[in-house]
Amino acid sequence: MSPSMKEITSSFEARERKGISECVNGSNDQSDFDSSAPPPFRIADIRAAIPRHCWVKNPWRSMSYLFRDVTVIVALVAAAIYLNSWFFWPIYWVAQGTMFWALFVLGHDCGHGSFSDNPILNSVVGHILHSSILVPYHGWRISHRTHHQNHGNVEKDESWVPLPEKIYNNLDISTRFLRFTVPFPLFAYPIYLWHRSPGKEGSHFNPYSNLFTPQERKLVMTSTACWAAMAILLAILSIAIGPIQVFKLYGVPYLIFVVWLDLVTYLHHHGHDEQRLPWYRGKEWSYLRGGLTTVDRDYGVFNKIHHDIGTHVIHHLFPQIPHYHLVEAVMFLLVNFI
Repeated sequence: MSPSMKEITSSFEARERKGISECVNGSNDQSDFDSSAPPPFRIADIRAAIPRHCWVKNPWRSMSYLFRDVTVIVALVAAAIYLNSWFFWPIYWVAQGTMFWALFVLGHDCGHGSFSDNPILNSVVGHILHSSILVPYHGWRISHRTHHQNHGNVEKDESWVPLPEKIYNNLDISTRFLRFTVPFPLFAYPIYLWHRSPGKEGSHFNPYSNLFTPQERKLVMTSTACWAAMAILLAILSIAIGPIQVFKLYGVPYLIFVVWLDLVTYLHHHGHDEQRLPWYRGKEWSYLRGGLTTVDRDYGVFNKIHHDIGTHVIHHLFPQIPHYHLVEAVMFLLVNFI
């Protein structure tokens, strides 16, 4: 049986009591930690420690998670329409927004190729899932690939990158306020899709954006068309059943999903106080060093609902591992390297 995130957390706590969890970059004293020093192992060493079966992608198993999520989403919609109670609506919004987030994670796996070994299946499922929650599949997949390839690189990363003082000082007041004043950053994702982050140019919808190569333009056009089709469907539903009903059934859960995405993305890429994470530039940066500066998080009862996305370090190093093998892979990482 695969271990749970709770077991992983317990393992970390046990190792901390023994002083093992203080071992960073070969030092057992955090006061000696040198964030510019390379790790005392190679990425090939980590790969070799992970059992072969953790790399196996089972499309039927992946589809079973998809079927589970869609079944829950349909059941929640049916319950909300049937009950139509202001007591139930808040429960519905939180639950459905969380399920939209779960759909996003499965579509994210399609983008990494960890859903299956079939690129066509990955693309079809990814387009359906991401378009249904207003995410342009290829546009986001490509920029997310850039994030994985450059995580921790302050000059090239794509996600929650610290801004140089010069760029920050040149931001207009509204951008600075909305980007850095809680809770507004929790709703930033739709803006990011259209305009990227402050200091960067381009759009996930524009095939001629500098996010994409000429060879990727047709893929981006396809995803933008699918996104537009979903937007049109929502407009038609608004005419058919009324905009307020669509807002209650879809709009509020969508906002909850956006909060989930922005919050989880931030938590996985930033530490606080004594756990602040280093960012690198130039020759100091490497793929391994960048991947190791992500953070695993335990979301309790939500871990299995959103497909163990909290196991983020191992995912960043090896995004090809299916989500249902990530927790087990983390245990082998703990045993061999922590």
